[in-house]
Amino acid sequence: MESNLPLKNLVVLDLSRVLAGPYCTMVLADMGARVFKIEHPEGGDDSRAFGPFVGGESAYFMSLNRNKLSMTMNLKHPRAKQLFLAMVRHADVVVENFRPGAMERLGLGYETLRDVNPRIVYAAVSGFGHSGPYMLKPCYDIVAQAMGGLMSITGHPDGPPTRVGASVGDITAALFATIGILAALRERDGSGQGQKIDVAMLDCQVAILENAVSRYLTGGEVPGRIGNRHPSITPFSSLATADGWVIVAAGNDSLWARLCGVIGRPDLAADPRFATNGDRTAHWSELEPLLTEAFGARTTAEWLAAREGAGIPSGPINDVAQVISDPQVNARGMIQSVEHPVAGPVAVTTSPVKMSRTPVDREFRSAPGLGEHTAYALGELLGLSLEQVAELRREGAL
Repeated sequence: MESNLPLKNLVVLDLSRVLAGPYCTMVLADMGARVFKIEHPEGGDDSRAFGPFVGGESAYFMSLNRNKLSMTMNLKHPRAKQLFLAMVRHADVVVENFRPGAMERLGLGYETLRDVNPRIVYAAVSGFGHSGPYMLKPCYDIVAQAMGGLMSITGHPDGPPTRVGASVGDITAALFATIGILAALRERDGSGQGQKIDVAMLDCQVAILENAVSRYLTGGEVPGRIGNRHPSITPFSSLATADGWVIVAAGNDSLWARLCGVIGRPDLAADPRFATNGDRTAHWSELEPLLTEAFGARTTAEWLAAREGAGIPSGPINDVAQVISDPQVNARGMIQSVEHPVAGPVAVTTSPVKMSRTPVDREFRSAPGLGEHTAYALGELLGLSLEQVAELRREGAL
């Protein structure tokens, strides 16, 4: 199975830590890339200290670093720099998420690596990118979500700006970096040359604002918080039932007519206030209480059963426990138990990419211990002996 993975021959040197960079390299590792995670000898990736912990091991770290090989290098040590540059000669990709300028101060910036290996694809993920007036400012996920406008359109009108529950500032940057890496590798097939990929978390938040940007640029409207409904599709929202909530997304007039039949209000489909999607959106304040009254008469389960034959997109609002036990999620193999040598069996999410000829759904390897593969990596890539590795450790390079 391992020999059939789509990125099986790709060598990635991963200098990143915490979330954005490690998520990117995890996606590459899931698809078969040989990801050598290079960590500082003292403590390694910061996220190794983040809870929750299982058997003393960070579940946070384990969820982001499966299928990788860990080695330690003190890149401020001259011998370690020499070793890293030697590894670059054998690598395809370098990923880092330091603040701009950090790699240059180490003497390991893109220009230096390009001179060593012109084919290297160098991906730098940072808060604000490697240009512009904010370039050197620090950034975390919540800062990117705030400055990128996402928090201003998330939440209810009478509530405060709200952070999206998942770290989409980091994760979107990770996914765009992955796309950039794969595109650069494809281009390299023809040109023979690598290149630098500069991905900013702020840029990625702007890129995913979709219709909020178009509404402002075309009509001058500054979008605000509107809860769970859609700004231009109606009904497309959460509705309270007798015992909870249900999501209803009637994205066209035909679905709207079917929905009216399901809830026993065919008269609403004939009401001129609600005849078209534009009408329903314009008269949402009048439509919402009518739908709330109708949906409040039955339980969530009853409504979900009622819409089955009507083909109306809808679903429950699941908590995480319900997601993990959902039959569709499990039928797609999205949760897997991975055996960790210290923590024991640890459940992790798997790759959502399902490929027909080179499938990536396989038995994953657990996240590595700090420096677990240092000797292997230096032996495999550079031919160093165990004695040479031990000497480098004594010198403080590893």
